[in-house]
Amino acid sequence: VQLVESGGGLVQPGSSLRLSCAASGFTFGTYDMRWVRQAPGKGPEWVSSIDSGGDKKYYTNFAKGRFTISRDNAKSTLYLQMNSLKPEDTAVYYCETTHGGISIRGQGTQVTVSS
Repeated sequence: VQLVESGGGLVQPGSSLRLSCAASGFTFGTYDMRWVRQAPGKGPEWVSSIDSGGDKKYYTNFAKGRFTISRDNAKSTLYLQMNSLKPEDTAVYYCETTHGGISIRGQGTQVTVSS
């Protein structure tokens, strides 16, 4: 089971980024997926979740209206579109799933929002 995030970077406040998470080693289309983030000096923070079929989506309060989670099961890829980014969105973003009762996380992608 492998998850590989990409798409992070250094952007100015108000900018947008699209994160991707390429999955392999398991039947991606049968698993719920989520994005979490971890800011420097803080614990992991849940951002958004999506069910296996992509029909049900959930967001934490700070993500509602700015972030959009989606997935392409044919490509085994999870996405997070982030708009109107703020300095407080600066964090390492991880995609996660629970496989065999164990939480699996990728290596993360750094998002830095700064002027």
